[in-house]
Amino acid sequence: MAEQKTTFNGDEVAQGFRTTNYPAIANPPFPAEGSASFSNYELAFCLLAGPWLVQRLLPFRTGWYFYWFLFILLGVPIAISYWTFKSKFGGRLNEKAKFPGKPISNYITLKDENLKKYNEIKKIPMQVFHDAYFSGKADFNGDVLDIMEWRHDWASFEFTPEMFKYVLFNLIPDVIIHSQSQDEEQVRDHYDRGDDFYSWFLGPRMIYTSGVISDINKMETLEELQDNKLKMVCEKLDLKPTDKMLDIGCGWGTLATFAGKNYGCDVTGVTLAKNQTLFGNQRLKENGVSEDKGRILCMDYRDIPHEKGYFNKISCLEMAEHVGIRRYGTFLKEVYDLLNDDGLLVFQVAGIRTCWQFEDLNWGLFMNKYVFPGADASLPLGWVIKQLESANFEIKSVDVLGVHYSATIHRWYLNWVSNKEKVIAKYGERWYRIWVYFLAYSVIQGSASVFQITCHKNLNAFHRVEGIPSHGNIHAHTSVKAEPVISHQDMWANQTLH
Repeated sequence: MAEQKTTFNGDEVAQGFRTTNYPAIANPPFPAEGSASFSNYELAFCLLAGPWLVQRLLPFRTGWYFYWFLFILLGVPIAISYWTFKSKFGGRLNEKAKFPGKPISNYITLKDENLKKYNEIKKIPMQVFHDAYFSGKADFNGDVLDIMEWRHDWASFEFTPEMFKYVLFNLIPDVIIHSQSQDEEQVRDHYDRGDDFYSWFLGPRMIYTSGVISDINKMETLEELQDNKLKMVCEKLDLKPTDKMLDIGCGWGTLATFAGKNYGCDVTGVTLAKNQTLFGNQRLKENGVSEDKGRILCMDYRDIPHEKGYFNKISCLEMAEHVGIRRYGTFLKEVYDLLNDDGLLVFQVAGIRTCWQFEDLNWGLFMNKYVFPGADASLPLGWVIKQLESANFEIKSVDVLGVHYSATIHRWYLNWVSNKEKVIAKYGERWYRIWVYFLAYSVIQGSASVFQITCHKNLNAFHRVEGIPSHGNIHAHTSVKAEPVISHQDMWANQTLH
């Protein structure tokens, strides 16, 4: 393969991989791989061998009871030490992307005296940097997205004491408890911050989920990406005027409004956020959807006031992550009960690819702490499919929309940066910095993805053949005029007929 080169700060950097230049996305100039060096076997060995070694070093003889006492006592410190060591010194997945090796000061400025030691170490732990950046103790030397593209040259992704503290005392208790009151508190704290806050990056559609690219050779607007998605969801649901549709976690009501306005169905949206409820009902009204045909309800999905099987079309777009791992199966069974036996479900979830790197764990903890507290159910596609099938759904189709989400968030990032002065004037510098970092990193975060899954109840009486026209994945489009393949048997049959 011919050597590829990319440019940063006017300097050409040789690469061992191909880069792209499509208008549809923010093309990565330096997609370097990080460390994924982790082994459950190694960790188990350390956990078992550590107490044994300590026991052997003690000046007195002890038995098995004392060994297991040491095992319990030392388990957490040994595990923390193993994670710290592997995240700091583990080898990269591959070395195709050669680091430029520029000084840290080429990318960021560390203003706090306690941080300037990292100028000599050459790399700063990403958690240490982003906390300093949010507090105004560090800055990017240029556009945030541009600098973050080169993060592997100036940041490390080792686990820090602050990260372990957050996992032990915040993340794990949240995963275990995940109560209804906790959901309400976290969702309202996030989504009721202010409609203007969200409009400054979501734009007029006010949709906080992935859009869809229709043409990779064109930079579609954010509104075009979202309209592509809205139509895709409605077509997969095969919406008709006689349908009763439920949108769980409806946000500001844009999908509900689009469905009611364009397909004439009866639509109900549900959200925990009070601001979203007011905004969504007003949006329905402004778009000619009458109160008897469309409404946004401010309530938990567990309190939806309808009997089993009332809705024959249900959408749930990037809400299930907030349900939590512990309640995921129960949630899907509740959705199953709300859906008519002849109904369809479009279930879109933000998730992760299975082969994680330590960078991805850094990213996930940042997201949970600063952006989406309680959203611990962002998991691989296989896990989500298993949960749906365990709830007795049958999968009709799956679309992986990770690159589409990158394109969507890139538009959000551009909107946010363009509204910097408004954000700071209303919400302060810290909120601007958290969100500009979040949006920039979301554009390029390697393990993150989003899955759009269409399914129905796994019942013999479900008429699967009627779903073929709306089964988008099987209706391939191609620019090549293809001729059918003729077999020897076909040729022999034609000769016989003549």
